[in-house]
Amino acid sequence: MEQPAEKAPYPFITAQLGGIPNTNVDVPVTCVFLVLFVFGAISHMTIFQINRRRTHKFIPSAACFGFCMARSLTCALRISWAYNHDNVQLGIAASIFVAAGVLVLFILNLLFAQRCLRAAHPTFGWNPIVSKVFMFFYVLIIGILIMVITANIYLHYTLDVHKLSQCRDILLVGGTYMAWFSFLPLPVLALTLLLPRRSSSFPAEEFGTAGSFNSKLWIVGTAAFLLCAGASFRDATSFLPQRLASNPHTVQNKPCFYIFVFTVEILVLYMFLITRIDRRFWVPDGSKGTYLQTRGNSLVDLTAPEKNPSNKTSKSTLMNGDVLA
Repeated sequence: MEQPAEKAPYPFITAQLGGIPNTNVDVPVTCVFLVLFVFGAISHMTIFQINRRRTHKFIPSAACFGFCMARSLTCALRISWAYNHDNVQLGIAASIFVAAGVLVLFILNLLFAQRCLRAAHPTFGWNPIVSKVFMFFYVLIIGILIMVITANIYLHYTLDVHKLSQCRDILLVGGTYMAWFSFLPLPVLALTLLLPRRSSSFPAEEFGTAGSFNSKLWIVGTAAFLLCAGASFRDATSFLPQRLASNPHTVQNKPCFYIFVFTVEILVLYMFLITRIDRRFWVPDGSKGTYLQTRGNSLVDLTAPEKNPSNKTSKSTLMNGDVLA
């Protein structure tokens, strides 16, 4: 039985998904992902700044930039940890960033699903009760994140078996809710497709500056499938009987970690980039009850030259609306 260090913080005793990084495998693989995340950060921020100068503010692009930066830091921490196994604080920080970063993509994808629902069924989608339910989910995931971070830190500062068990329970509950949250866009899309519309003469409202409504559904559905697969796998490995760090389960190996964590995130991140979510899912700031004005006179032509800043067009009608205003 491996003995913990005499003083807190205590090192990782039980096996974790991906294990403790090493210099032979983890460093070169993580460096590749680091480059991909840095390039993603540059790309999303470039799009955000170009759009902002053209009064086409789309905050999810900035959120994707923030996610890429958080993941870049995660990669840097894991590389540093690979060279400093004795630095427990470094390992704790790396594990926290691994668990927390992906929530940005979860929230964005649910937001896009909500916009599709509102466009297809304005009366239902904009109903105050439905809006409050979505807001409850958004707030709850933040609360869950705080609980997971707290438990993740505290379990390295106690040897009390009961408290360690409580921390594990919190992590299991948090991981399960995160997996469910990542799945949530799929039933929202099902409602979007299955709820009866007023009549066949009332198609879904067009929103964004490009892309068909069906293409938006495919983007959200694909992202939800990938994110849910990754979150569900991570959650499932957490429920496995605990083993020592030196004897992990087969599914806790390094390939599984990089496939179901970083690879899934890169696929979703670059899908958002290539499909130009800043055009497809943009809505005017303060939209309420309808998105019909999105493709009307307030539409911003992103292919046109940048206009003079003295233009009198109100920015309040051009900023991103809904939750991420």
